[in-house]
Amino acid sequence: MGEVLQFKKITPTEKFKNRGLCRSNFHKWEVLSERRFDVKQGKLVTAYRCARCGVTKTEAK
Repeated sequence: MGEVLQFKKITPTEKFKNRGLCRSNFHKWEVLSERRFDVKQGKLVTAYRCARCGVTKTEAK
């Protein structure tokens, strides 16, 4: 027979550890791709992703 493995139970504080700031709109934005060109707007577009929660946003310059 195989060994019985004990799984670690995740507490609610560990589950939502890094999301408190993101809920208050204090995201930690990191650049995904440097320069993309949007044909419809005719502008350069930068994509951002939050390092904590993974939400993405785009910004036209």
